[in-house]
Amino acid sequence: MFLQSLLQQPRRIDEEKKSVPQKFEKKNNILPLWGNERTMNLNPLILTNIQSSHYFKVNLYELKTYHEVIDEIYYKVNHLEPWEKGSRKTAGQTGMCGGVRGVGAGGIVSTAYCLLYKLFTLKLTRKQINGLITHPDSPYIRGLGFMYIRYTQPPADLWDWYEPYLEDAEVRKLRAGIVQYLESASCPVLLELSKIGEHCEQILTILEMVSTLMIEICVHLQVQLHSNLLQKSTDVMSLRGQLQNYHENCVTKVASAFVDKCFHITQNVNG
Repeated sequence: MFLQSLLQQPRRIDEEKKSVPQKFEKKNNILPLWGNERTMNLNPLILTNIQSSHYFKVNLYELKTYHEVIDEIYYKVNHLEPWEKGSRKTAGQTGMCGGVRGVGAGGIVSTAYCLLYKLFTLKLTRKQINGLITHPDSPYIRGLGFMYIRYTQPPADLWDWYEPYLEDAEVRKLRAGIVQYLESASCPVLLELSKIGEHCEQILTILEMVSTLMIEICVHLQVQLHSNLLQKSTDVMSLRGQLQNYHENCVTKVASAFVDKCFHITQNVNG
């Protein structure tokens, strides 16, 4: 019996060691919520319109699972603006109460933002967020996933979330209806059409997100994000230059080999 127990002991220890990473991974799947855990850090006017909208209170109330909400995004979302086209009345308002600031007169809140807040009520896990931002069926599912991250995750974690997707070329539409170029805006705004990678970069660097303001990131983290983006841009340009040189060298070698082959064929024919 004593010998048998000694033989079984290493196996028991191995099993205990294996159990530790499993618990660690399960814990990591639970995402922290940064900022206001009730409002999702949304603009108060947008949040009020979401919570009072018939679509959110009735239609979305019936959706109980993550996958049901994903299907709803796939079929109903065709832009990522907080307000439906032409529904806001901002004439005569100035300053922080007018134009694109998102804090003046309300309108019909968009399907996209209602679904964004619905996702928040489900308290998504890390695995579910990754499922959103890598979803193959719709760029709007991915776009809402990236917006969810910006609204709810600690600023110190944003680079790790967005960095792998900064070169993503999938295109999606941000604004509802015709694009509006806001030349008088005090800071740059997003254009109507953009690649997912550009969308991620703009989320990291631009405070103004199409008719609403994002919650601010502290200065030292903003500096670090800009530094990271600059370094990545430099690395990408360097890599592209290397690939271009490699491509040109390959073309030159192939062309040279082709000319030599033709020359030898001609020599054999003439000989």
